[in-house]
Amino acid sequence: MKLSLVVATVERTGELRELFQGFLAQPFQNFEVILVDQNTDDRLDGIAAEFADRFALVHLRSDVRNASHARNLGLGVARGEVVGFPDDDCLYRSETMTQVVEHFERGANLALLAGPCVSPAGERINGRWQTSSGPIHDGNVWTTMQGFSMWIRTSAARAVGGFDPAIGPGTPWGSSEEPDFALRLLRQGYRGYYDVGLGVLHPDKRLTPGATKRAFYYGAGMGRVLRRHGIAPGITLPYLYRPIGGMLLSLGRARLSDARYYWGTFRGRLFGYLAAPAR
Repeated sequence: MKLSLVVATVERTGELRELFQGFLAQPFQNFEVILVDQNTDDRLDGIAAEFADRFALVHLRSDVRNASHARNLGLGVARGEVVGFPDDDCLYRSETMTQVVEHFERGANLALLAGPCVSPAGERINGRWQTSSGPIHDGNVWTTMQGFSMWIRTSAARAVGGFDPAIGPGTPWGSSEEPDFALRLLRQGYRGYYDVGLGVLHPDKRLTPGATKRAFYYGAGMGRVLRRHGIAPGITLPYLYRPIGGMLLSLGRARLSDARYYWGTFRGRLFGYLAAPAR
């Protein structure tokens, strides 16, 4: 089995080099990297040249700064049976590729595989994560995946049209392009599985100033996808009222920055949910 790793990137160099070095350290080496370069300059040419003779590397350029669009460009040329979408600032753990391949080789009907975001110490970070392994379904798509820790059988990814370029970074709906993708797969009868032990390392972005600035934008994407797929009220409502609880608790502790984050999240999710559906 061959893996295709689509890396959509913009404005990062050192992190990208570290990601590529981590690929070389993997025991599993039957993979290709498709680098989708959204920069307006040639800053990545040196990195591409550095690694081009160390693993199969395709360097694509895109003048559109849109994560879903970039990932779809990579998906379009992927030659592996399974495709992953690592972020340009994440890191695979030493056995990540081996674990991914083992899952897909064991499960002939497995189309979607996901794992959590973890710190170097193994702590699950950057969101609420399901604490046990199991099937992916409507109720847990937001607690079982992010783009850099999901892998999809390439034929299934193409069959549902890849990522929706109207959702995700680079659009007004700044997140949840991955749950949207997963839900479209599930609606077509494909099977997904979450492995709590299949963690990918990523910088901790919990309640940072950057996260506060993005709260409304990210919340809008989630609200949009909840409404788009008709997710049941019992699943949807907690995502709408929990940020209010977080805001009140933060205010009680005089954590004003945290309170702003939760308020932005609530407003974004409500706005996305109530917005007119896409035509």
